[in-house]
Amino acid sequence: MLKLSSAIVTTLVAAMTALPVAAQQADQAAPPGVVATTNNPNLSVASVRLENGVRTSKLIGSAVYSEQNERIGSVDDLVMTGDDKITVAIVSVGGFLGMGSKLVAMPFGQLKRDGDHVVLQGATKDSLNAMPNFVY
Repeated sequence: MLKLSSAIVTTLVAAMTALPVAAQQADQAAPPGVVATTNNPNLSVASVRLENGVRTSKLIGSAVYSEQNERIGSVDDLVMTGDDKITVAIVSVGGFLGMGSKLVAMPFGQLKRDGDHVVLQGATKDSLNAMPNFVY
């Protein structure tokens, strides 16, 4: 009988110590971006989704088209200012498979995303080829 009651006491003590932890977990709101948690209160799996904007790694390498839907180049690089704003897009124009192409600098505001490519407003292949070479 003594062994049975000590087993019951051990079970009750374990249950009572687990209740405050479970209550704390239930009361705490998940931090923004947390989409899954574990039974360990010190461990969570976080995921943050980009609501607006685009990753620069998706822009670099994108095909650049004129407003007449003519492919005129590709985004080679993006240049940021000291206040963390992208102000210049470096566009690769001309050439074939990267050979013989030249780099030109365009105001970033002239680029507009359109699906998987970029439209460079007010530009043609000839106007970009007539621009001076951009040198890093």
